[in-house]
Amino acid sequence: MKDPINLSIGLPDFDVPEAAKTAAIDAIRRGENRYTPTQGIAPLRERLRKELSTEIGRDVGEVLITNGVSGALFLAILGTVDPDDEAIFLDPYFVMYKHLLTLAGGKPIAVDSYPDFRFHPDRVERAITPRTKLLILNSPANPTGVVMSEAEVQAAVEIARKHDLLIVSDEIYEPFLYDVGAGHRLPSPARWYDKTLILRGFSKSHAMTGWRLGYAAGYEPVVAQMTKLQQYTYVCAPSPFQHAALAALDIPMDQAAAAYRRKRDIVFQKLSPKFEVIKPEGAFYIFPKAPAGASATDFVARAIENNVLIIPGSVFSERDTHFRISYAATDQTLERGCDVLCSLV
Repeated sequence: MKDPINLSIGLPDFDVPEAAKTAAIDAIRRGENRYTPTQGIAPLRERLRKELSTEIGRDVGEVLITNGVSGALFLAILGTVDPDDEAIFLDPYFVMYKHLLTLAGGKPIAVDSYPDFRFHPDRVERAITPRTKLLILNSPANPTGVVMSEAEVQAAVEIARKHDLLIVSDEIYEPFLYDVGAGHRLPSPARWYDKTLILRGFSKSHAMTGWRLGYAAGYEPVVAQMTKLQQYTYVCAPSPFQHAALAALDIPMDQAAAAYRRKRDIVFQKLSPKFEVIKPEGAFYIFPKAPAGASATDFVARAIENNVLIIPGSVFSERDTHFRISYAATDQTLERGCDVLCSLV
């Protein structure tokens, strides 16, 4: 394809902040290029523990620096799932959940959340069996952009407490919240339930996707097993970038979040007259329904023929009815892409 309108990849369209780049370069030059402790460097872990504990309202415990949130998911699932154990998550879902569980010998249980993509406690409760071990939550969500309300999170906590489940809370898009008041934070289940594993990182917030830096905190018995597994797999997260992440914590990223709120509005306003679509509340994805009479795969094929790259919903779901757009692109690219998609209806 020549000059495709690429709305497919979840890659921030801004670059790593200059202060973080400088911190990485300085760390490399002063020799911070060797293995770190498996858990990560102490200043970064201590800073994250302090800030998370203040946010959650209690000491969250030890923090483990991981190779991105993907690496944290891998370690969490390997550290908790035995053969035939079941893990529940909402459908649509982030692509790795299903396949990492299968890799670990577990059984992925996708609970339908259509048509509104909300957390429905009754549906989740019906899916629980004696083999259920994990409840995986993703808020803000990829691919839908839905943010769980405080009431929904508390309902999830109630279910987890009743059935003694570990909640794995994937919060990688936590900085991108568009419809909450100033100063409001993501309602994390860790506020109400100590058997929660929080997963966050720097890939989306600071555009460090290639630096592979995330972190896990929360339920200490699981973090301890993840640390043991990291020692024998990844060994540690990249050393110079851990020092850069420490500097990144002092860089305000409000402008990036504001830019993505604007991009969200552009895409929703463009698409909503032609497509059935839920307005995203966070992250940088929107998940419209394909036109009547077409599968998402067929519609995506037509879009690609017209030079627009999007992803069929079957990648993220047991259904093939919707498609994912990433609005991590320039405003001009978004407008061009949405105009093409609307012309295909």
